Amino acid sequence: MAKAFFYLQMSIFFQKGGLLSTVQDLGRQNFRRFGINPNGAMDRQAARLINILLGNFETEAALEMHFPAPILEFEANAIIALGGADFGARLNEKPIENWRPFFVEKGNVLKFTKKNFGNRAYLAVRGGFAVEKWLGSSSTNLRAKIGGFSGRSLQTGDRIEFNEKWKMEDGKFSFRNLKFPYKISNDLIPPYSSTPTVRIVAGAEFEELNALSELDFSTESFTISMNFDRMGFRLRGKSLYLLDNIELVSSAITFGTIQLLPDGQMIILMADHQTSGGYPRIAHIASVDLPIVAQLGGNDTLNFELISLAEAETIILQKEFELNRLKFAIQNKS
Repeated sequence: MAKAFFYLQMSIFFQKGGLLSTVQDLGRQNFRRFGINPNGAMDRQAARLINILLGNFETEAALEMHFPAPILEFEANAIIALGGADFGARLNEKPIENWRPFFVEKGNVLKFTKKNFGNRAYLAVRGGFAVEKWLGSSSTNLRAKIGGFSGRSLQTGDRIEFNEKWKMEDGKFSFRNLKFPYKISNDLIPPYSSTPTVRIVAGAEFEELNALSELDFSTESFTISMNFDRMGFRLRGKSLYLLDNIELVSSAITFGTIQLLPDGQMIILMADHQTSGGYPRIAHIASVDLPIVAQLGGNDTLNFELISLAEAETIILQKEFELNRLKFAIQNKS
């Protein structure tokens, strides 16, 4: 008698919605000239790492969560990985760690019990989430109400489907309780801190700062104010001043641009930034350190270290080389 095979669609049910949970990938590229901002994960390194760990394309969408985070019930078996902030994850009341794959059985409940460090945690599933793409990206644009999960954050009672389907044979899953003996190396995990020194490269208007402000910028600590979100982090600290009052035509800006505001304070533009702005662009966060900044929150402090563009490029190329080695290793294990 022929065996019967069935494929079950997998999903997560949101028993509780959490503060702000959205579907994000690496962003919506090549549309800023039309005024469409990129969105995407704040901590893109975390999203990339856990997707690679699961054998997904690194561009696959993940769930970005803030604390208090959602309570999630798995309605079918799944393989998952967590990264970014540590929110004290517990699967069926047993602690699980970031940066390692886990097999999750149908009915298991994932909770986040304590904000140990960081501000944005990420959850990826093997095969990715079944969400519609807009302009080539699954990222949620909250202002335009498009992309991700119906263009909004996930709420209590929502259900998000997975792309991957599990095979059942005669009523039993063909996958067993899988164990994964490997995790992401510490060398690849960003050196998260609530008081980091962040590398920057000079922006177009950096030399417009007066000498004292250039010194203060490089030596003083600055605090993330409580006025922060996915669009930008407003800083508090010593006021900085330009040599002269200048008027600028609105120009292109990007994730990590540091602008000087009229009151002498600064703002760091983040994943949901606008596409152009008229404030002086005094610096840009080196892309290798953007994940560190992405995990900061209100009242965290940071210092800036000015490096050359050539140094920033060398550092990021080395990190990309290490990431490619990880991809190769995971493919071989798979």
